[in-house]
Amino acid sequence: MTKQSIYSVGIYVRLSLEDERAGESLSIENQKKMLTEYVGRQHGWNVFDIYVDDGYSGTTFERPGVQRLFDDAKMGKINLILVKDLSRFGRNYIEVGQYIDYIFPSYNIRFIAVSDNIDTLERDSTAFEMMPIVNLFNEWHTASTSKKVRATMQANAKRGKYTASFASYGYLVGTDENRTPVIDENTAPNVRRMFEMRAKGASSPQIAKALNADKVITPSDYMYQRLGKPNPYPTTHLWSAGMVRDILHNPIYVGTIVGQKHTTVLYKNHKKYVRDQSEWMVKENAFEGIVSQELWDKVQEVNNSNSHGKVTRSGEILPICGLMYCSDCGSKLKKCTTYHTSKKRGRYSVVSYSCNYYANHGKSVCTSHHIMRELIESLVLADIRARAKLVVEDEDTARQMYLQQKNSLYEKQNADNMKLLITAENRIKELDTIIIRTYEERMLGRLPEELSTKMLEKYLAEHKELVAQVDEIKNSEQQFNKETHDVAMFIQRLKKYVDVQELTREMCLELIEYIVVYERPEKYGAPRKIDIYYKFIDNHLVDGRNLYLPQNNVKINK
Repeated sequence: MTKQSIYSVGIYVRLSLEDERAGESLSIENQKKMLTEYVGRQHGWNVFDIYVDDGYSGTTFERPGVQRLFDDAKMGKINLILVKDLSRFGRNYIEVGQYIDYIFPSYNIRFIAVSDNIDTLERDSTAFEMMPIVNLFNEWHTASTSKKVRATMQANAKRGKYTASFASYGYLVGTDENRTPVIDENTAPNVRRMFEMRAKGASSPQIAKALNADKVITPSDYMYQRLGKPNPYPTTHLWSAGMVRDILHNPIYVGTIVGQKHTTVLYKNHKKYVRDQSEWMVKENAFEGIVSQELWDKVQEVNNSNSHGKVTRSGEILPICGLMYCSDCGSKLKKCTTYHTSKKRGRYSVVSYSCNYYANHGKSVCTSHHIMRELIESLVLADIRARAKLVVEDEDTARQMYLQQKNSLYEKQNADNMKLLITAENRIKELDTIIIRTYEERMLGRLPEELSTKMLEKYLAEHKELVAQVDEIKNSEQQFNKETHDVAMFIQRLKKYVDVQELTREMCLELIEYIVVYERPEKYGAPRKIDIYYKFIDNHLVDGRNLYLPQNNVKINK
């Protein structure tokens, strides 16, 4: 590098969020003042520009200010880079050394770190020889700070502290030590409305459309409105399906704080990724929820449903749209609308469903599995009403039927298992005592080693077998309790629809997992098979069950 008589200087200043705690000495304004005065004391030096990165970490060079500095240096606009110290330039000792030792010299650019006495024109100086150690110390400082910050964040997450900069839509940040969210009565009704609409089967686009129609302010607009500032981000000022989905999946609305959900690979790499769910720190009932647990659970069930029915031109989703599957290829049945004209009815539409794979690729891959909307909906409604009637007339018989359908353990089997469990656990306790005594007798020399070894092997084998038996009984008991609970849930939901006269979207999402439609039989008038898989009681993807009607199979004409 050659010394030049005239220097065009690029002053670079940086301040990270952590550096702000160090006080005024590191502030942007103090760095600018110090460096401009330094340039003023030199002859033939001119400040070309000042490059600022406020709020950026020095562990990465993906900073707008430093990137603009590099661009101007490569274009020859500046030939001297001036910083307060090496840590302001960067805290990654490998990259800092690469720029100072290789990149800057290749462009004949001089680099000066004032406080560290580093000047690339004086490479023989003691300060320059110490530069690798200074860079290493700067990176160590960052690593140490990062470790402390991570520990603080973990501690805050454990005690349920709300650490987000702004509260989620529907809440305000509390003034207590944990910044506990409090309900914002201005926006909470909008959140409840979204959950209630979704529970009834409305899609996210439908909900967004309804909010926009009522001119409800979007979360970002509302936040900046409260701050008394204009929204600085490009926005349409309209609700989107994505905004609605984010709210419907956020557990904060049931009073749950989820911490440590995101992290970075390393302090040098600021790219975030989602941790495994087992590493999240979840604090339930941390504050008052906007929606009830029951409503939350119902909405999550709808979110996880197989059905994502399409909205019709009239703005509704048909009751079983998205719930029907082709029995042969497994694709969903697609809604088809055909229009007809008659003298009596004029122009009218007829809705039916056909295999989506067939509709897209033709009969070479599948058959139509065509079925009229009125027909399939009437059959599903009749099946639901028949099941509901049985529950009202003889709930015990219905419960037993559903338990058998789920291959549950009978009450007698459960009682027998309890007896076996008590016997096995008592024997395990006896064996624990016998094994300890046998080992003690052996150590005291009262029992021959060969005999004690055989006895211990025998007792340990029996102990292992009994422990496995206990685990099996407990697992079967848990399964029995779960299946009993599932049947009770299904019966509870079914009772709501005893006198129902019309199939609704909410009803289908509450009761039905999916429906399998088989092709029409070739023989005219022969029964057509349709399997309904109900939530809680059917072993999905195992076997089909025909409609629960008095005839069991319904005859559907071609």
